[in-house]
Amino acid sequence: MTDHLDHPAIKANIQSVTLASEGNKDAWLALYADDAILQDPVGKSPLEESGTGHVGKPAIEAFWDTVIGPSNIQIHVKKRIPSGDRHCAVLQTAINDMGNDKTTEVDMIATYEVDDNGLIKRMSAYWCFDDLMKQMF
Repeated sequence: MTDHLDHPAIKANIQSVTLASEGNKDAWLALYADDAILQDPVGKSPLEESGTGHVGKPAIEAFWDTVIGPSNIQIHVKKRIPSGDRHCAVLQTAINDMGNDKTTEVDMIATYEVDDNGLIKRMSAYWCFDDLMKQMF
């Protein structure tokens, strides 16, 4: 079985997960096309109430500033599956050390679509916001 590390969407996932875990905001934002859409989670949630996602770099930067930047998140990838030339699905778990002996763990499936330059056009993460909230309280 091959790991498909040369696939453009899988490269984008690897870079995104690594840079987010390192807290490297500028390099992480540079992975996204100017008109990219980020849905994390997909659908309506307190993180994005319209359900359409964070559209464009300013909105994606705001997502970083409110969600990724303040967190102590580590993403553990279980499986990456390429599809076509520019898409992949990733089975992963997000673990966030909240401090005070409190940790959250959320399983998700993330899908990536990249453009001709390998920039992320769309990232959609499928996970249950309510399950996260149950772990926090």
